[in-house]
Amino acid sequence: MSSDIGEHSVRSELQDLILNSEEIDVFLNGMVEIASRELSDVTGSPVYSAVTLLRPKRAATVASSSEQAQNMDEVQYAFDDGPCLRAAREHYTVVIQDYEMEDRFGDYKQAIEQFGIRSTLGVPILLTDNADAGLNLYCEKPMVFTPEVIEAAEGFAANASNSLRLAVKIAGLMDHRANLTAAMETRTTIDLAVGIVMGQNRCSQDEAINILKAASSARNVKLHDVAAAVVESVNQKSPSTHFDA
Repeated sequence: MSSDIGEHSVRSELQDLILNSEEIDVFLNGMVEIASRELSDVTGSPVYSAVTLLRPKRAATVASSSEQAQNMDEVQYAFDDGPCLRAAREHYTVVIQDYEMEDRFGDYKQAIEQFGIRSTLGVPILLTDNADAGLNLYCEKPMVFTPEVIEAAEGFAANASNSLRLAVKIAGLMDHRANLTAAMETRTTIDLAVGIVMGQNRCSQDEAINILKAASSARNVKLHDVAAAVVESVNQKSPSTHFDA
């Protein structure tokens, strides 16, 4: 059994995943699939993977490689405690080699017996912006998370941390771009409608704007919708904004 999970290849795969994922959820689901595959190869046994994201007053599984991993995470949330929650909250690796010999976590141990999981590894994923995360690994066999496997999992979590921070930043930029595009399209529609009203009523720009605002208020609809209706009445189709994306 080797602890080498091909750090360079995994890092490259995570980077490619960022570039090819239009949504952050796509990246996260791909990340846990990679973790499950790589750690299963290292242990020689199936390893289920999930990622827990902690926000103030709330914990949630944002991605999981299997229903087993999702279920195990949900039990921890119900008890507000467990190896993976502790790893994410307290920023240290938590390992349970065999639940049958485990005396921590109180009733949580009995609650997970029905899922057939014998060992668990929780590894912190360091983030920023008031968020913490943890890589959650589960196996149906005991004693699989050896020191070598733990080292490999921590190496994966370090790469995942860097990639996840980058993915979050890219997602934020994409949201900003979408919002900017929507704002430009709204502005274009209103400007076109103002021009049409000016031409039809032979009035000033300010007077045209006031006419549109009055119609918006009287009909109790958004100014943009009133403007779009004006443009469509002349153009017979919705206005479009022309600029390089």
